[in-house]
Amino acid sequence: MPYHLGRTSLANLNGVEPRLVALVKRAIEITDQDFTVYEGVRTLERQRQYVTKGVSQTMNSQHLIHADNYGHAVDLVPWIDGSARWEWPPIYHIATAMCRACKEQSVLITWGGVWNRRLNSLDCVPSRLEAAVRQYCADHAGPDFIDGPHYELA
Repeated sequence: MPYHLGRTSLANLNGVEPRLVALVKRAIEITDQDFTVYEGVRTLERQRQYVTKGVSQTMNSQHLIHADNYGHAVDLVPWIDGSARWEWPPIYHIATAMCRACKEQSVLITWGGVWNRRLNSLDCVPSRLEAAVRQYCADHAGPDFIDGPHYELA
């Protein structure tokens, strides 16, 4: 079943760098897991709130507006039974679609599931993406911030 971005998702892409918007729009066309664009551009105040709550670790977020007047990150959350759900199995399917889209469009992306490698360098298969996240976690002992819904321009 082909999916499409709803009104809220499209609104949440306002202000996001056009190459990243194009990737998200391609990903929704080829994904086997529906998703919502939960967040694109953030205000400085919202970012400050996220850092205070511990849901973000930096005030230098790629969600903030950059010198080019665009945000450079999006959060894509699985849309299941009418609501956004932060669940890893469907996140891997969204990452697969984003992986394929960024390879098709030759746009380098950093994925919050594996921070130290470009999504473009990973295998675009859910099980292989899951293995890459496990390996990343094994290589980075201790608390780390794994953020599967997060995609940013590299």
